[in-house]
Amino acid sequence: MSRFNIQKLQPDAYVAMFGLEKYLSTSLIPPVTQELLRIRASQINGCYFCIGMHTDSALKQDETEQRLGELATWKESSLFSERERALLAVTEEVTLIADQGLSDETYQHVKQFLSDEEIAQLIMLISTINAWNRMAISMRA
Repeated sequence: MSRFNIQKLQPDAYVAMFGLEKYLSTSLIPPVTQELLRIRASQINGCYFCIGMHTDSALKQDETEQRLGELATWKESSLFSERERALLAVTEEVTLIADQGLSDETYQHVKQFLSDEEIAQLIMLISTINAWNRMAISMRA
């Protein structure tokens, strides 16, 4: 059962969050890749609401059900490119920031595929979905 609605109680906070989403829509990271990363962070955080929303969005962008089904086990799957693996590794480490932070190894690996600007956008994407997850889980959305 839902607890409260931050959007109704703190509408300015949602305006700010949607400002981040507008910024992310201009990212150099392709929209379907963004959806994969949002889903993976939401899986780690256990945010059912966000998993569903971003899965629907990914499917509308022609992502396959098979890749979505294997996303939680991407390290063992052959369906993800080296670039996607690098982005997923960053997503996991930033989402689980208290474990080790973003390791030098993972950072150097992602630098093979992304510019500094894209890495900055990636970190903003991961930070934003983690904020959405925390709000949704706290509200029991």
